[in-house]
Amino acid sequence: MPITPQGLKYLLVGLIVMVAGYILMMGGGSDDPQVFNWAMFDFRRMVAAPVVIILGIVIEVVAIMGMFKNKE
Repeated sequence: MPITPQGLKYLLVGLIVMVAGYILMMGGGSDDPQVFNWAMFDFRRMVAAPVVIILGIVIEVVAIMGMFKNKE
């Protein structure tokens, strides 16, 4: 099988990391559409969340392309 159990664990970890990045990106809207809310441009949404999502994608690539040794 191309994906080993260890690779499958990495796939799940990468998925969890990407979901965490999307959760970090949530929010920042305004209740009143006539009022501009600068909270959407904070560090968490503009820098941290995309870095976490890219880290999750890197983990997914390693899980798919990585050569893991079997313990057997």
